[in-house]
Amino acid sequence: MPLFANPELTAPVDLCLPDGRLNPAARGHSRRPLHRPNLSGWGRAKRWEYWGLVTPTHVLGLTLANLDVLSLQECFVLDRKTRQERSLPFAAPLGLGVRLPDTLPPLHATGRSPRGSFDFTDVPARAGQPAGTRLRVRMGGVELDALVEAPGDVLGVVVPWSERLFQYTVKAPGCPVSGVLRVDGESFVIPEGQSWAVLDRGRGRWPHAIVWNWGAGSGVVAGKRMGLQLGAKWTAGTGATENALFVDGVMHYLPDEVEWSYDTRRWESPWRMQGERLNVTLTPFHVRHAGVDLGLLGSDVHQAFGHWRGWVSDGDGTRHSVDGLVGWAEQADNRW
Repeated sequence: MPLFANPELTAPVDLCLPDGRLNPAARGHSRRPLHRPNLSGWGRAKRWEYWGLVTPTHVLGLTLANLDVLSLQECFVLDRKTRQERSLPFAAPLGLGVRLPDTLPPLHATGRSPRGSFDFTDVPARAGQPAGTRLRVRMGGVELDALVEAPGDVLGVVVPWSERLFQYTVKAPGCPVSGVLRVDGESFVIPEGQSWAVLDRGRGRWPHAIVWNWGAGSGVVAGKRMGLQLGAKWTAGTGATENALFVDGVMHYLPDEVEWSYDTRRWESPWRMQGERLNVTLTPFHVRHAGVDLGLLGSDVHQAFGHWRGWVSDGDGTRHSVDGLVGWAEQADNRW
């Protein structure tokens, strides 16, 4: 049985009570970032901003994370033509070098290290430029200057394991992005209309060990801008899901759990997801494996980049094709 109800929220709310427990009024989901993540104390808190970008030439993963015991700044780049990966991580103790505000947007998240710099800056609309988030990264021969257009609706949801352990996440697939990527001095245009960004924002207190699935897809199908957001395992039994379909900037929440099916011996095989309102498959064109084992701390991630096909129903029962959306599906096994 679910622990809590999961209503749609429409007004700003504190994530936590003064004593650090989950605020009962914060349980639910929203179409805007409405939760003030007023985390307090130290030890189990996790904060991160992640942007995943897919362009005609590259896939990028940009991470700023403060896990209390350490911070992480990472730039991952995949050349879609050569399949060459470049992973540029920098870790520091006690969250040093990373600034992730515990406030409502607009936000300015930063990372500084001897290896480079990260700036994720929410910017207002101005002449010739839509509102959105400016992404600037310099790290290990990689330079990025890109503008992610504000997508319209997002999915904000609180996943409650208990009064002391909970996660507030914001997911936004299907965001148009444009700009320039430079790799070892070679410039690649990030063309508007052919390039997509996905936001994963997290603020919460986690159990030590957790396994999750995450899937995201972006693109245009039948003239409509589409975003697909799916999750599993870590939300089971909480009454919350992080499943949603986005159509031209409007979020259609999927409140039911989704069944994932994939072969952990052959990660390059198709990943299938089924539920009452969807039947979709991701066919990978590349699989990334990232792992670290530090005893009590560790991570093992398999992330399959690929193309989606299938259908998802919106709240009115209309089926929408997701054929051709580009994105990823992953399994992450963390001890943190």
